[in-house]
Amino acid sequence: MAARILIADDEDSLRWVLEKGLKQAAYDVTAVSDGESAVRAFEAEPFDLAFLDVRMPGMDGLTALKRLRELRPDAQVIVMTAHGTMDTAIQAMQKGAYDYLTKPFDLDEVMLLTERALSAARLTEEVKSLKSGLQEVWEFGALIGRHPRMQDVYKTIGRIAGSDVTVLLRGDSGTGKELVARAIHHYSRRAGRPFVAVSCAAIPGTLLESELFGHERGAFTDAKDRRLGKLELAHGGTFYLDEVGDMPLDLQTKLLRSLQERTIERVGGNESIRIDVRVLAATNRDLEGLMKEGKFREDLYYRLNVVTLNLPPLRERRRDIPLLVDHFLGKYGPELGERRVAPEALDRLVGHDWPGNVRELENVVQRAMVMATSGVILPEHLPIGPVSAAASVAVDATLEEIIERKLLDCVRGLRSQASANLYDLMIGLVEKPLLRAVLRETAGNQVRAAQILGINRNTLRKKLTEHGIDPDTLEGS
Repeated sequence: MAARILIADDEDSLRWVLEKGLKQAAYDVTAVSDGESAVRAFEAEPFDLAFLDVRMPGMDGLTALKRLRELRPDAQVIVMTAHGTMDTAIQAMQKGAYDYLTKPFDLDEVMLLTERALSAARLTEEVKSLKSGLQEVWEFGALIGRHPRMQDVYKTIGRIAGSDVTVLLRGDSGTGKELVARAIHHYSRRAGRPFVAVSCAAIPGTLLESELFGHERGAFTDAKDRRLGKLELAHGGTFYLDEVGDMPLDLQTKLLRSLQERTIERVGGNESIRIDVRVLAATNRDLEGLMKEGKFREDLYYRLNVVTLNLPPLRERRRDIPLLVDHFLGKYGPELGERRVAPEALDRLVGHDWPGNVRELENVVQRAMVMATSGVILPEHLPIGPVSAAASVAVDATLEEIIERKLLDCVRGLRSQASANLYDLMIGLVEKPLLRAVLRETAGNQVRAAQILGINRNTLRKKLTEHGIDPDTLEGS
């Protein structure tokens, strides 16, 4: 959408010139003649940029500037004045103006300043977004990724976090199920209340009942004191039940009853204790298969499986591996020192199948950082073997990501060079295969090729000559 610009100036001729020039530059422009009208316009519509004259009848430009900044702190304002005194400039900048123009000025100066102001606004928004994104990344560790399946995970978190619906998280070991559970809790109305996790696989079945429900003094030989269970400790918050497929059958029955009645009884006790918890469960096991074998209760399955969220294995979203590697380099950098990854090492990381998923990748990167004392992680620092060239390119990578990855290799090490003529070289390298591909598609028909490329035929002929491409040799390919 075109940027929306407001002009406030009591000089009809200047207002007309500015409005005409900005409209010709494809901006959406509104013009008013005084400060009160400018404030009313800002209250009614979301402008991106405003030009304010300092001296106007009624409300002056600096007062209007203050009001506009209160209404829209993210909007940019440029002050215009025929009296370019130091005091006016200082006041304008103190009140939040992006810049000021001294009359008379030419239209080219206005256009340049407009472009800069709007670019600054966009950059500010990007920085805000980046800071917000970084905060979430560091809070939830490796819960990052651009792959469409991960985007679906984020969308589902957004849809379900605000309710108390029970969620079953499914996925291979190490895919980040607990990270997702913590994210759901963080964005829920229970944020700030307890998040309590229990792993059914990590605790022997004989102790798991006491861990979940607690016990009274004397309930068994070693029960010397009353102990509160994890379900009771999670009251008001979120209870995360990891590896629920490993829970013994008899305990499944007691858990189901507690979830249905929203009460628990401690081991060795008779008192019913009310609990208010949101339940998130996770498993890497085939619960449907376990039900057929009689090892998992069907009624508990349906109680937990209100909403299912499937996390993809890392091998199915290889394009996210460089992002995850960068994240772990940043995470352990303060402790182990700054490191970068050589292209051959990154190829090996992308091509590996990662049976342990993100958890395994994190361990490998951390180990490699320890081994790479020179500051560069090389293939020999990785405890994983070589991969084929085909495997090293993510099968789900976009064309832009493939090109960017190759370009990173091309520009690495050029920081200290004064000039490398890299722009023309790279454009040529991309342009030549593009021309060949389109000509093959059109069987050498230059008129059709020019139409597809969006250039005229003479330009196409010129480029074919520059790159030494003979269209006749591409016909029928």
